[in-house]
Amino acid sequence: MTQPFTIYFAGELFSLKHLLGNSVLAEQIHLESNNRYRCVVPQDLEQRETAPIAIRDQDLLHVVSCDVGLFHFDGPELDSGTVVEFVISKMLDIPSVIIRTDFRLGGDSKLDPWNLMCSGYPRTKVLLLDAMASYQQQLRGEGLSPTNAAHEASRKFACDVVTALDEVRAMAPKLSPEMRDTVYEWMRHLPGETFAKVLTQGTLKDILSSKISRGLL
Repeated sequence: MTQPFTIYFAGELFSLKHLLGNSVLAEQIHLESNNRYRCVVPQDLEQRETAPIAIRDQDLLHVVSCDVGLFHFDGPELDSGTVVEFVISKMLDIPSVIIRTDFRLGGDSKLDPWNLMCSGYPRTKVLLLDAMASYQQQLRGEGLSPTNAAHEASRKFACDVVTALDEVRAMAPKLSPEMRDTVYEWMRHLPGETFAKVLTQGTLKDILSSKISRGLL
């Protein structure tokens, strides 16, 4: 059986609504991709009793090691942790999908409804989806119960995500073979000495070998 591609699933995880929505969408992505993709959801990794830096290092390790990234850009202000993870993924040339299901408008350009500094990166696809419109369509148009309407909206969004992930994964890498080792080695040191202990040279070698063998770098 082919090993599924791993998705770093980045977004808010601070309330029950966040936790529930993340869990449902992650499961739907797994199902709709026929096990082609498997989400690594940080809320399933967090340990509240762990020191903040240790939690950060754990999440960054998964950003580095996952095959692709899914970044939720919801809210009137983007979640700062998600933005940091997205920028790091771009430094590492990780194929990425940005998803926004929040229908509110914002930002300072006509390109995307958020700060322009978060737009225009290579190997990245943006999905602007209206969660309220999709939910209401399932609720009133299809006559589903509120719970089933929310799940069906999530299923439809998962289909869009899977298609977008296939597209970015097929995009040619931007990071040259000559620069690869240098950039990824710098990533060991960029977050500070604690992270270099988590992302060892041996672990990094295995990560790079896996990404290269799967055509991601």
